[in-house]
Amino acid sequence: MSFLKWRFFNGALLLGIAVAMPGVINAQTPMSEIPLAGGGGGGAQMMSGGALLDGDQGSGGISSTGPEAAAFDGTSVWIATQFNNSVTRIRASDGVVTGTFAVGQRPVALLYAASAVWVANYLDNTVTKLSPSTGAILGTYAVGDGPGGLASDGTNIWVANRNGNNVTKLSAKGATLGTFAVGRRPMGLAFAANSIFVACNRSNSVTRLSTSGAVLGTYPAGKGPFGVAVQGTSVWVTNFWDKSVTKLRASDGLNLGTFTVGDGAAGIAFDGTNMWIVNHGNDSLVKVSPSSGTVVATYLTGNGPFSVVVGGGQVWVSNFASSSVSKTAAN
Repeated sequence: MSFLKWRFFNGALLLGIAVAMPGVINAQTPMSEIPLAGGGGGGAQMMSGGALLDGDQGSGGISSTGPEAAAFDGTSVWIATQFNNSVTRIRASDGVVTGTFAVGQRPVALLYAASAVWVANYLDNTVTKLSPSTGAILGTYAVGDGPGGLASDGTNIWVANRNGNNVTKLSAKGATLGTFAVGRRPMGLAFAANSIFVACNRSNSVTRLSTSGAVLGTYPAGKGPFGVAVQGTSVWVTNFWDKSVTKLRASDGLNLGTFTVGDGAAGIAFDGTNMWIVNHGNDSLVKVSPSSGTVVATYLTGNGPFSVVVGGGQVWVSNFASSSVSKTAAN
């Protein structure tokens, strides 16, 4: 290895340093990159050490706007730029930025559900509901401590409260329907088998909740489970510190395999055929076969990617350290 590249993590997410080792997977195909307004272009502040830190560390020295989360509303891709306390809307058909809208402090998670865009504001302990067409705020709702993950069960909105070690269930109108304990530092969530699966980053496990909030099971994962995605009858969980992804059977949590993907496995999405996973430490996006768990293609992203979403025939990646969004054709 010719060098070590330290990457800054913001406190709203995981806060740590990843070692980037370019080229450790297979040959990388460059992606198109769309710059976002307000970024300094110089990436994130460099730090030393490798400890996983809790709590917000402030944005001092950060030259990036911190694009972190991504969502698709059927027409546009939404990106949360946390250090601007805003979300940006990008037209999927041509990649043109069509609006930037103020939300709460440190937006770190996004979801399109119930005909609205939902934003988790980590420092405000709130969720903002936006109109997809105008960006207007339709409501702001109090949740738990450090909201940082969002999912829908088809009717209600579920919020992972990273500092509270619990999840909050909201109605589509924003009413609180309950708050339920899970493992330590819940991050990603997904709905499958009539249950909510929660990646508990500091418990190295996945908690399964019924739609009424009862714990149905706790399943081992790798180190630092992060993102969750559903593929048919399976639930996939990225393991940030293990450079891997775990495939669970949704019906009972049985481990169907753990597969190597890349350094700092973070966001994950399913396009109907393949799994897509971003590797924060490798500055890469990998396409994975759901049947074998093997990496079938690797793409070069911007600096420090965190989230991935599929929409408009494209795969979109938010690049935390370079104030940009990368995209490539879903194929």
